[in-house]
Amino acid sequence: MNIQRIHHVAYRCRDAKETVLWYQKHLGMNFVLAIAEDQVPSTHAPDPYMHLFMDAGNGNVLAFFELPNSPAMGRDANTPDWVQHIAFKVGSVQELEETKARLEAGGIAVVGVTDHTIFKSIYFFDPNGHRLELAADVGTPDMYKKLDDVKWEMLEEWSQTKRAPKHAAWMHEKEFTQ
Repeated sequence: MNIQRIHHVAYRCRDAKETVLWYQKHLGMNFVLAIAEDQVPSTHAPDPYMHLFMDAGNGNVLAFFELPNSPAMGRDANTPDWVQHIAFKVGSVQELEETKARLEAGGIAVVGVTDHTIFKSIYFFDPNGHRLELAADVGTPDMYKKLDDVKWEMLEEWSQTKRAPKHAAWMHEKEFTQ
């Protein structure tokens, strides 16, 4: 088997129309497709839904389900808010900073610009409570090679100790030089 790309990633939304309009306005995503059914095709359960699809660029599709007969949306109370998020790549740090200003001008609270050494990012929430990240790559080929060279050692050490390995501690040093 050869995985070609992610076909779509689906999340729940509170209101399909509000979600489409928000993603169009704030992230410039085009509304691609809507599917509505009274019965779930895979399970045959009688559960009406609206399934909508947004163009997230380069063949990536972000999808949502509105489920009017289900209990209100919730989240895993045992997982911190910062863990579960959708990250989108943008073209530059300038684009990231401009988007941050536009989001804040639209009344959306934004965290960052956060420096992750190999990329910079901002964080905010959509109207459904999903945490979103916009990221601009800034890493060099040398940085990516250093990370690639230690990934398996880091994974093995983490697997045994459940403590952060220090193989890539250089990423958090303020004066990183190549």
